[in-house]
Amino acid sequence: MAGRWLDRVGVRRGFAVAVVAWSAAAIGHAFARTTAGFSAARALLGLGESANFPGAIKTVAEWFPKQERALATGIFNAGTNTGAIVTPLLVPWIALTFGWRWAFIVTGAIGFLWLLLWLALYRSPETQPHLSPVELAHIRSDPPDAGDARVPWIRLLGHRQTWAVVVGKLMTDPIWWFYLYWLPKFLDTAYGIKLSQVALPLVVVYVVADVGSVCGGWLSSALIKRGWTVNRARKAAMLSMAVAIVPTALAPRAAGMWTAVLVVGVAAAAHQGWSANVYTLASDMFPRSAVASVVGIAGFAGAMGGVLFQRVTGRILDATGHNYAPMFLVCGLAYVSAWTIIHLLVPTLQPALSATAPPVPAPEQTP
Repeated sequence: MAGRWLDRVGVRRGFAVAVVAWSAAAIGHAFARTTAGFSAARALLGLGESANFPGAIKTVAEWFPKQERALATGIFNAGTNTGAIVTPLLVPWIALTFGWRWAFIVTGAIGFLWLLLWLALYRSPETQPHLSPVELAHIRSDPPDAGDARVPWIRLLGHRQTWAVVVGKLMTDPIWWFYLYWLPKFLDTAYGIKLSQVALPLVVVYVVADVGSVCGGWLSSALIKRGWTVNRARKAAMLSMAVAIVPTALAPRAAGMWTAVLVVGVAAAAHQGWSANVYTLASDMFPRSAVASVVGIAGFAGAMGGVLFQRVTGRILDATGHNYAPMFLVCGLAYVSAWTIIHLLVPTLQPALSATAPPVPAPEQTP
C-alpha cells in the first residue's frame, strides 16, 4: 500500500511523511511505558519503513534513464549494508553511555535531520532549478511512458510483468534473510564460532555485499551503454549473479570457517547485485506512475516469503539435528530458478500497460 500511496502523492511529499512517521515511532520507543505502547511504536516504525524501497526506486526512475538506473539502485542499496555495519557499533555505545532510551531518540532524530536535507534539496527533474536543459534531456532520453497516468492497483496484478518482479523478490529475499539471521548460528554449529567472535565474519560479509550491490548494478548499466538491449543486459547481469550464488550450496562442506564465510560473502554480494537489477525491472517495464506500486507489491511478497522460509528453516534444523545442508542447497538453486521463471514470464521485458502488452487472464495462472 505504501507504493500505491507514493505513486499518488509523489516521492517528495511521500518520503517526507514516511520519514516523519518512522522517526516519530523510533523516538516513541523511548517513552513507551507498557508492552502495548512499545508494540504500537514498533508497528508505526514498520509502517514508515515500508515506503523506503518503493520510494527509492521511484526516485531513481524519475532521475535516471534506464541505462543508469541499475547502477544508481546498486549504490543506494549498498547503504543498507553500511547501516548494518555502523549501527551495531554506534547504538550499543549510545545505550551504554546515555541509556537505552537515548539509543531510540538519537536514531529517530537522525531521520529528522535527513528530512531537512530532503525537503531542501529534492525536486523532480522538471522543477529542479539547478538542472540544465541538457541534463534534463539526458534524464528523459528514454521513450515516453505508455499507459494511464494513474493505474488501479488491482490492474497491476493482471500483468505478467508484475509477477516477474514478484518472483524475483519472493524467491530470493528469503535467502538474504537466511544469511543475516542464521549465519551466526551456522558458524557456531559448524565451526564453534561463538557470538563474541562472529562480528568480524559478519562485517566481511556485509562489506563484500556492498561491493556486489554496486558492481551488479554497474554491470547491466555498462552493458546497455555498450549497445546491449535493456532485456539482454538485465538478464545477463542477473544470470551471472545467479550462477555466482550456486556454490553457496557447498558452504556446509567448507574446510574452514573463513572458506565458508568467503562462499557466503560472494553469495551475499551476488544477491545484492541481483537485487539491484530486480528492482530496476519495475522501472524497465512500468511507467513512472506505477513503479512504486509494483515495488511495493514485490516487497510484500518478499517479506511474506521471508517469514515462511525462516519458519521452515527452524523446523528443518530441529528435525535434522541442525543439518544446514538442505537450506544451503535451496539457497544455491533459488536464483537460477527465479531467473528461469522471470525469463519465461517476460522474455523481452515488454512494457506493461500498453496496447502491445495485454494482461494475463488471472494472476493465479502465473507460475
